[in-house]
Amino acid sequence: MIDPTSARVPSSRPPQATSHASTRYARGAAAASAQTPASAVVPPVRRPVAAVFRLLIALAALTGLVLDIAITPDLGRLFSYFTVQTNIAVTVFFAWAAYRAWAARPPISPRISGAVLLYIAITGLVYHFILTNDSSGFSMTGEEHGAVRTVSTHLLHTVSPIGAALDWLLLTAPRGFRWRHAAQWLVYPFLYLPFALIRGALLDPGTEGRYPYGFLDVDLHGYAGIALNTLIFGSAFYALALILVAIDQVRPQPRRPENRISPMGIGPLK
Repeated sequence: MIDPTSARVPSSRPPQATSHASTRYARGAAAASAQTPASAVVPPVRRPVAAVFRLLIALAALTGLVLDIAITPDLGRLFSYFTVQTNIAVTVFFAWAAYRAWAARPPISPRISGAVLLYIAITGLVYHFILTNDSSGFSMTGEEHGAVRTVSTHLLHTVSPIGAALDWLLLTAPRGFRWRHAAQWLVYPFLYLPFALIRGALLDPGTEGRYPYGFLDVDLHGYAGIALNTLIFGSAFYALALILVAIDQVRPQPRRPENRISPMGIGPLK
């Protein structure tokens, strides 16, 4: 006879296997959760105010460019200017950013947004403190400016930089910039230097606008002087990049308008 007390009802699943499977599932779920970006969890939110503001910045830069193109016979000279190149970047970037804000798309990489901000900030600061300052030694105030040129100048050197700065401070999430970005952002300004020098070397001496800026004019300063100017301006640009990163680390989170109909969704800013 079989002792009823010794009889065991067979289990539908092995206890040990179930325990291991559960552990593996829990670990896998935890790992997946840790690797899932916040943008995949948080529902996307349309940002019409940011979209409209960024579109206006893009249109301001584009208008300045179009006006300059309309009154400049030498387009090769025009597109050699750092100002024109950076405002092209502003036009493309903010049009793209406006679309993404309107369509509730993920934000643009801070590496890209910070680079555009730095370049257009350089454009505005160099213009207002160097090129229009008679005591700087590199002033370009002697050039004649008509009404159209004056409008385009202010759009490209004042409106674009201020608009980009306001977008960063008021409509962009903080703490996206990294200290390593400061050095990476300088790649384009330092590539601009050989571009300007090679272009000038290929043009005949005395050609108008042979060198786009006085501090890059080899005829006036020689290559040794250009090297010194590069060191000074490059150090200033790197310091400016570090300042932008430092401000980004401590500035507060921009406030977003409250949705009165439904709870406010927490979505990425720029």
